[in-house]
Amino acid sequence: MVKFLMSLFKFNFGEFEEREFRKFLRMGTIFMLLIGIYWAMRPLKDSMFVQLAGAIYQPYAKTVSVILMVFFVAIYTKLLDYFSKSKLLSLMPPVFYGSIMLAYAAFIWTFQGGIIKPSMLTVILGYFWYFFVESFGSIIVALFWAFATEITKSASAKQGFPLIYMFGQLGGIVAPYIIITMPVNMGVRSDALSIIVLAILTLLIAPLVNNLLKKTPEDLMVSAVDEGADKKSKKEKTGFMEGLKLLFTHKYLLGMFAVNFFFEFIVTVFDFNFKLSAAEVYSGTELTRYLAIYGSCVNLVSLVFLLLGVSNITKRLGIAVALSLVPVMFGLAIFGFLSIHSLTFLFCLMIASKAINYALSGPALKQLYIPTSRDAKSKAQAWIETFGSRFSKEGGAGINMLYKPLGAASYRLLTSGLGFAFVAAWFFIALYLGRTCKKAVDSNTIVC
Repeated sequence: MVKFLMSLFKFNFGEFEEREFRKFLRMGTIFMLLIGIYWAMRPLKDSMFVQLAGAIYQPYAKTVSVILMVFFVAIYTKLLDYFSKSKLLSLMPPVFYGSIMLAYAAFIWTFQGGIIKPSMLTVILGYFWYFFVESFGSIIVALFWAFATEITKSASAKQGFPLIYMFGQLGGIVAPYIIITMPVNMGVRSDALSIIVLAILTLLIAPLVNNLLKKTPEDLMVSAVDEGADKKSKKEKTGFMEGLKLLFTHKYLLGMFAVNFFFEFIVTVFDFNFKLSAAEVYSGTELTRYLAIYGSCVNLVSLVFLLLGVSNITKRLGIAVALSLVPVMFGLAIFGFLSIHSLTFLFCLMIASKAINYALSGPALKQLYIPTSRDAKSKAQAWIETFGSRFSKEGGAGINMLYKPLGAASYRLLTSGLGFAFVAAWFFIALYLGRTCKKAVDSNTIVC
């Protein structure tokens, strides 16, 4: 079976050594579960917030998420001083997230059943749930990739990471459609059933991580950095602010922060308009179902891109070309956003934006961490991918707050103008990052 899969994916991802292919299959299975859970939680995040607080207040929820994330990342980075990334990956999803999901399922059951009436408490719990889901997407996914880049060499990552992403897209296709549409299909008027299923799935992460560690040979669980360039940093402990210090003292890391910022800012603007339009057409569990179908479509298109060999752009033309193509595509997307106003178009725009990021930009960006130190892989990455994402979403949310005061037409002109400026800067930063990464990998050195 493994040999058949190796030959099947040879065109899309390249030729693997069998033991390494098995390693990436195990990693892909973990990522498939993580992304499946996250993409199933996303429509619940938006739908629950609309029901508990109101769609127009979504920008404020992003602001609250950024503030709370500061404290959350502080705890997370401190834990990295005492636990290995594999141990945290085994503990955090089932212990922390699973238990909270079960408690929230009980609340949603009573709320949607009419037992608990709308109040300030329900609004607060709406904001909390929004942050809770955002934190899963930021912390747990970042933790997985910090673990993955620490045990993978650059040459292997070029073909192995796109394969892992392909598994992630499979999870993102299946989980939202099956789990989130379950209440509607079964005639249950509550999303609590979906949340309970997601809580159970988080319990599977720990045994999958342990299986990876147990069955993968030790010589395949090491990166080039571990082999010599970063021995010293393995013994050092760094505090919460060390990641921020690394970020602001290395332009390479700042460039990665900027790329994350530009992407998330632009997509936040697209997403707000999409969710606002969707909430005008759908409500309740039907809104949840619609957003779940959207999530499945995003991952389906991403999977198609990967199977068509989009990742070969990185392998054959280089990371610089792959990264710089994305802002060009987003420039075209912004032009369409400015010109066409409909829910159908926004649905397609969001799918295309997310899919090209997951299929092309995402795997390339993860490879940028290969020629970096352990602290950059974990603590600086936490700042880049958590706060890069949060602050950019907060920036986009701040602009979205101007929707009502400015009116739709002026709002679109403002957001499109900012978007074009960001795309231009994004293009040149992407070229710099790709070329710097290639130089470091070729010379077997670390950038920072």
